[in-house]
Amino acid sequence: MKRTLTILISALLLFILSACDDSNSNSNTISVSELTDRENAILSSISDQSFVFDFNVDEEYTEVTVWIEKYEFGNLVEDKVSKLMTQVEGDGDGSIIFTTPKTNDSQKQLTFNSAISSKGGVSSIRAFDPNSNGLDDMSSVWGTFPEEKAIIEGEIVLGSISYSNEGRMNSLTNDFYQDVDSHINELEKYDVVYLFKADFK
Repeated sequence: MKRTLTILISALLLFILSACDDSNSNSNTISVSELTDRENAILSSISDQSFVFDFNVDEEYTEVTVWIEKYEFGNLVEDKVSKLMTQVEGDGDGSIIFTTPKTNDSQKQLTFNSAISSKGGVSSIRAFDPNSNGLDDMSSVWGTFPEEKAIIEGEIVLGSISYSNEGRMNSLTNDFYQDVDSHINELEKYDVVYLFKADFK
């Protein structure tokens, strides 16, 4: 199953990357990918939730790191639930995918797949949170950064999944994604929050 998921995600990344149009891209930016119906169907068949981003970098950047942080009631409890670093080719496009695979009743721990694609190929990692029991009984909401294209500069919060026992809730605000440090208190409203981050160097 793990091998099948890796192959499917890698194939999807290569398909997305091949569809990128360099002429319409701005250097050193990242955006939420506009997926086709086919790509959405592939992702929905293998994952409960997924995030796909397209980036474009020039020769200034040679590597990208993506990772997942976990917060409980606003407190950072795990700074690297998952971490993946790979080299990127400057002056080109690439894609980043985060997914949470579909689970069965016997699989209680939340699992994350992360993958990065650039012209040089695909890198991926699979990780799980051993302290995620009980999340299935909570309400959840997810979101991504609001800009059409975000400038690559320092750490970027690409997306989030938030869990709460309160029932109805809203996702993190646009202000949070634009200035995390000034709005970090928003995380206190949730029992658990996973932040999906990236850093280009």
